[in-house]
Amino acid sequence: MEPIAGFSKLSKKQKINWLVDTYLQGSEDAKEVLQQYWNKDAELQRLHDDFSENTLSNYYMPFGVAPNFLINDKLYAIPMAIEESSVVAAASKAAKFWLNRGGFHSQILGKKKLGHVHFIFYGDKEKIKQFFDARLINKFKDDTASITKNMEKRGGGILSIQLVDKTDQIEGYFQIEAKFDTVDSMGANFINSCLEQFSKTLENEMAASDLFSQEEKDSLQIVMSILSNYTPENMVRAEVKCPVSELGEEGIEAEEFAEKFMQAVRIAEVEPYRAATHNKGIMNGVDAVVIATGNDFRAVEAAAHTHASRGGSYGSLTHCEIKNGEFRFWIDLPIALGTVGGLTSLHPLVRFALDILGKPNAQELMGIVAVAGLAQNFAALRSLTTTGIQKGHMKMHLYNILNQLGATDKERDYFTIYFRDKTVSHHAVVTEFNRIRKKG
Repeated sequence: MEPIAGFSKLSKKQKINWLVDTYLQGSEDAKEVLQQYWNKDAELQRLHDDFSENTLSNYYMPFGVAPNFLINDKLYAIPMAIEESSVVAAASKAAKFWLNRGGFHSQILGKKKLGHVHFIFYGDKEKIKQFFDARLINKFKDDTASITKNMEKRGGGILSIQLVDKTDQIEGYFQIEAKFDTVDSMGANFINSCLEQFSKTLENEMAASDLFSQEEKDSLQIVMSILSNYTPENMVRAEVKCPVSELGEEGIEAEEFAEKFMQAVRIAEVEPYRAATHNKGIMNGVDAVVIATGNDFRAVEAAAHTHASRGGSYGSLTHCEIKNGEFRFWIDLPIALGTVGGLTSLHPLVRFALDILGKPNAQELMGIVAVAGLAQNFAALRSLTTTGIQKGHMKMHLYNILNQLGATDKERDYFTIYFRDKTVSHHAVVTEFNRIRKKG
């Protein structure tokens, strides 16, 4: 097997032929699998091909909706793109639970995004601090005026620029730290363009300055200019609250349920092994909406887990309290989203998702996403502290097994009743399936 040169220049069919011939013995079935997911609309397929590099086909994920979300007194049906069984059902169940208990509330706690120019300078620290304050801050803004013009018209732009001394951690290490408001765009390209200009301005201005010796000038090294996906000042809070007396569940008193629920959250706040699973469940809801609305779920994940570790150990993203007979459950989530730019105007399903949400701005979408995460966590903890998590999961697991076996609708109905009071396992389903097929 030899490496291939110029793969990206091949046509899509040539790429598929090479891949299948090289790794799958020329399987026509494999080629058919890829081609059956091509869109019949050639223009739409070409659009999807351009979203990425070396595209061969489309990878489908279920696109569903969780209705009945009352958020800030407005009713939403939240779009969710996710393949994991029971996530949409759990979110819908949580939405229904809170619908008549005041619903969900969200608020923006901040909307500043961060970026840094990371550089090394071995000269006099006092000189560069003086030079930065006296000369560079205004020069940075002047030199990026053409980049920031349109963003400023929309109400955003550069909010602040400062020099950060990190020489206690790495010898000679400094940062130019800038804060931005990118309004309704996620803003990655805007922020990175500004930062790259900052680095050029720093190099040019230091080279032309009489303040530094040639040795100091030569010591300057721009390492990288890049936004940060951790956005602790671009934060949204989502919460629910109601009297404890309204939390009654079948088989458990309201006060006991509230106490068990709060203890479950406290365990996740202090125990990393539990927190990882706890927060993963939150991100089930968060990521599903982020993907459905064409945003970057990897960036959202990175920010969330960094925030969960901000105290030096990994803990829960959600919190709970009971005070004066009132139950309160909330999440503070650092999250950078956009409703303009990127896929938001290109992908037809992304446009559809944003349309059914009422064309939200970035801050409104932040609130919706945070609510989805909070709802998912509430549903999971509600199950864990009452009936157990497996009841809903195993129902979906049963359907997956039946789909693999090619069960008819009539057989699916039979198995739903058959396993109502039995433990679902692959072996048990297959055994009963074979039995009734033989009997039939």
